[in-house]
Amino acid sequence: MDQSLGARRNEDIALDLMKFIASTVHIAKPAAGSTGFGASAAPQKTDDQVNQILELYARCKKAVEG
Repeated sequence: MDQSLGARRNEDIALDLMKFIASTVHIAKPAAGSTGFGASAAPQKTDDQVNQILELYARCKKAVEG
C-alpha cells in the first residue's frame, strides 16, 4: 500500500475532527446577536482566529497519528 495514501487519510480524519470541534465550540464564527442589555464581547481578530484553527488542526492531526 502506498504510504502517501495513509498520510492523506490521517489528514482527512484530522480535518473532519477539527471541523467538528470548531463548530462545537464556535471557533471562527461570528457571535449570535442578542437582544437586551449588557455589553457584547469584542469581536476576535481574524489573525487570532486563524491561529486558533491552525493550532486546533495540528492538535487533531497529532491525535489521529498518535
